[in-house]
Amino acid sequence: MRTITAIRIWLAVFIVGLVLSGVTAFPLQAELTLLSQTLHGSPAPGLLPGLVEWVDRVRHALDDSGTRYPFLSYGTDWLAFAHLVIAVAFIGPLVDPVRNVWVIWFGVIACAGVIPLALIAGGIRGIPLGWQLIDMSFGLLGVIPLLIALRLTTRLPTPHTPAET
Repeated sequence: MRTITAIRIWLAVFIVGLVLSGVTAFPLQAELTLLSQTLHGSPAPGLLPGLVEWVDRVRHALDDSGTRYPFLSYGTDWLAFAHLVIAVAFIGPLVDPVRNVWVIWFGVIACAGVIPLALIAGGIRGIPLGWQLIDMSFGLLGVIPLLIALRLTTRLPTPHTPAET
């Protein structure tokens, strides 16, 4: 019983991460404005001028596109929705990890896919390497609870399927 509880805790950590990532993709303009103001009110401009310049650049781009082309934000709305839908998929392993171990594997593969996507798309889109590393960290951090849940799941007995006749 302890193993099932531990699996559920690790899967819940992953689900919460997905939900938070999804929900925070909706108010990007407000978040970037707040981040920019916070950075400017801190020692960051002197210590990390490149970071402050990048955040300001992204904030200005979101403000401009939000004013002139608000429909572009619809793409990040769908990104947010996708995170929430993927989180729902992990309810299956939360209830029955052995039967739904494939969903955990799906999550591990998706987390691994974050790294080439960040490097390839980030390079094509002109995203600074430091920001690509931050993006990659989501895959690296996300895979940790999944790998723990996967390892624990393999310790559980598997249900026997009836022999085919």
